[in-house]
Amino acid sequence: MNKAAVYAATADNRNAIIEQHTGLVKRIAHHMMARLPASVQVDDLIQAGMIGLLEAARNFDNSKGASFETFAGIRIRGAMLDEIRRGDWAPRSVHRNHRRVLEAIRQVENETGRDAKDTEVAAKLNMGMDEYHHILRDVSTGRIVGIEDLGVSEDAIMPEQVTGSAYEPQKDVENAAFHKALVSTISSLPEREALVLSLYYDEELNLKEIGEVLSVSESRVSQIHSQAMLRLKSRMQNWVE
Repeated sequence: MNKAAVYAATADNRNAIIEQHTGLVKRIAHHMMARLPASVQVDDLIQAGMIGLLEAARNFDNSKGASFETFAGIRIRGAMLDEIRRGDWAPRSVHRNHRRVLEAIRQVENETGRDAKDTEVAAKLNMGMDEYHHILRDVSTGRIVGIEDLGVSEDAIMPEQVTGSAYEPQKDVENAAFHKALVSTISSLPEREALVLSLYYDEELNLKEIGEVLSVSESRVSQIHSQAMLRLKSRMQNWVE
């Protein structure tokens, strides 16, 4: 078989893989939309995700030990996040309030030596609970506040054999240390916040579905998720700053 024939066979195989995993792109896009404002169009996420899927099909190496779906999922999410970051819609006030809440949580927990309560964070910010919850909603919908927002690359979260990056011993040690710190910090969160993160990231439930599990409103789940991620980011400050 000549080189052209080999290339054609490989291309056909890639096309089949892409068609088979188009549903994965749509599922990830709709899952991410649960935390994004209405100004973000799901079709834009799907288009970016398809580019990520195409790159995954081109670069996947099954000798690395990861399944294609795992590998593709990382590339798809990365492509969608890149698309979102290129069009940052959050006004300056949202970024400013994001930093204010982070600092307030940090101060309260340093002073008390325990989890900061909503009321304590609001008091530290000199505002009422309604205003504080409004800020949490703005932070949640005005920018991505999730694992992806911890300021680290996907390589820092996923092991080398999944990302397919070149082996670098020092980087491998740093990634393992980060992952260990992340898992430990998540386990230190208040029980309800840790549960929301588990249901959202591990079980891939959307905010409405989590609300049904916890018997609370979707907006309340959004608040819990935002505060959990802000608390997590505050406690991971040595890694993300």
